[in-house]
Amino acid sequence: MKVNEADLIISAVKPEQYPKTGLPEIALAGRSNVGKSSFINTLVTRKNLARTSGKPGKTQTLNFYNIEERFVFVDVPGYGYAKVSKSERAAWGEMMETYFSNRENLQGVVLIIDVRHAPSKEDVQMYAYLKHFELPILVIATKADKVSKNKRPRHVKQVKETLGMEKTDDIVLFSAETGQGKEDSWKALQKFM
Repeated sequence: MKVNEADLIISAVKPEQYPKTGLPEIALAGRSNVGKSSFINTLVTRKNLARTSGKPGKTQTLNFYNIEERFVFVDVPGYGYAKVSKSERAAWGEMMETYFSNRENLQGVVLIIDVRHAPSKEDVQMYAYLKHFELPILVIATKADKVSKNKRPRHVKQVKETLGMEKTDDIVLFSAETGQGKEDSWKALQKFM
């Protein structure tokens, strides 16, 4: 899919701030610094639509991006290393739970995993959490360029097994550096639109 129009609509923390576009929404979840912003920027062919940062834990709100007036990407706060207080982490958890459990526009979730490592305990919990809400999931295995071609199938198998992925959920190998997986990601995302 070629994207000509992509804009940040709002950074929200409460349901009353969510945009009323009526468009389908696709949430992006993953650990801090796993490459959610780079994934968005690569798909829409923009360098700085979603801000990337060397510091984990920068996304602290639900960031709604209108893509071509067709759908909305919703970047949710990363989990994992973010050096934030327990109360702040609890507030993020509450904000995300409210969104995942109540948002009617939400059509599916992209769970972003670093393919170089086995999914973390938090990745496994997030996958189970999304399954609990019966949300369709697309797993994007980022940083594919950092794993040699002959080792990639083993890494993908490790991701599937560690998460306990259901056969109905797709997995796409992705690299923001090389653009690998961009077209496959768009194809897989079609089922959410």
